[in-house]
Amino acid sequence: MLYPGDPVPPFRVRGLANPRYSFGSAAGRYVVVSFIGSAATPGAMTFYRQMRQTIGPFDDIFACAFIVTSDPQDEPAGHFEERYPGLRIFVDGDHAMTRLFGCARQGDDGCTAITATSWILDPGMRVIRVLPATDLMIHRDAICAALEGLMPAQEDRESWAPVLKVPGIFEPALCHDLIAYAGQRGLRESGFMNTDPTSGNTILQVDHRHKRRGDCTIEDPTLREAVQARIVRRLIPQVERSFQFKATRIERTIVSCYDAGTGGYFRPHTDNSTLGTAHRRFAVSIGLNAEEYEGGDLRFPEFGARTYRPDTGGAIVFSCSLLHEALPVTHGRRFVMLPFLYDEAAARIRLDNARHLDDPHLREQVLQSMGIPEESRTAG
Repeated sequence: MLYPGDPVPPFRVRGLANPRYSFGSAAGRYVVVSFIGSAATPGAMTFYRQMRQTIGPFDDIFACAFIVTSDPQDEPAGHFEERYPGLRIFVDGDHAMTRLFGCARQGDDGCTAITATSWILDPGMRVIRVLPATDLMIHRDAICAALEGLMPAQEDRESWAPVLKVPGIFEPALCHDLIAYAGQRGLRESGFMNTDPTSGNTILQVDHRHKRRGDCTIEDPTLREAVQARIVRRLIPQVERSFQFKATRIERTIVSCYDAGTGGYFRPHTDNSTLGTAHRRFAVSIGLNAEEYEGGDLRFPEFGARTYRPDTGGAIVFSCSLLHEALPVTHGRRFVMLPFLYDEAAARIRLDNARHLDDPHLREQVLQSMGIPEESRTAG
């Protein structure tokens, strides 16, 4: 069982609206997870209706709630509907989530029995309360009482995310040249990597509800070499000192632009959650014009409301497994360089997982960037 103080490990579960819901994406607010077993459990439907009809603390800002059924018949029967904001439904037909939290047991008949229980998690996805549901008819009252008086995550400005800030990676002149290059070559719509629910492959997806950004790949060899040389000489040694990680490879050399004209944002996400991105170890955000825009800071929802902004030419470095977001740019345009760092062990993962990239053009780009000979790429 997960007890108070225990972190909830990352996992995916079937939701009514999202068949591969990444549970960690709910961080940044209090989270209530209620296991009811089945719609047929005494009091379960009353509890569900109470949760759905009244928003109360479950507004997706202060808190959100998940009701978990393990009965595969509940979904086709249409017993439950999600409510936005604040209430989502998980279908844990294989009991994987139920066993992870610890309210499943083997019955005398050999079937899995579910003990109706709620877990309350803090914004960092750590357990703070475990509430057995002795009576589901009044269980919502117990949950709301446990949430009462907790400090909203938005008021926590004391917590620090485990990030590294390094000034002076690029000189101002190089920052200017990179912005000018992007202006000359143009910016293309930037998507994000996601997992196809049918094939499991990694696909490039564009969804303006999740991300608005333009990207320009640096193809000029002199400019690209200047960027990489400075990262190797000035940043990678600092990463090794701070995180005891020796990066040997850099993924992508791009200039990205978050434009206030379109909102310029990237909603909470991690950078290594698909097969095609699992090799990424550290994300880097190098500011190119920090004084010329408003908004656009980085925020790590698991670690409170504090925000982070690299200086012009400076870098912010953080683990790709951290949930993070680029807040909307409210004035001007934010230009930034966004490489990823990884090592030789991760390179083997990247090479092996290249076959899971759904787009053959992306797959070819990966193999080419890793130095795989053309005859080998063609053969394999």
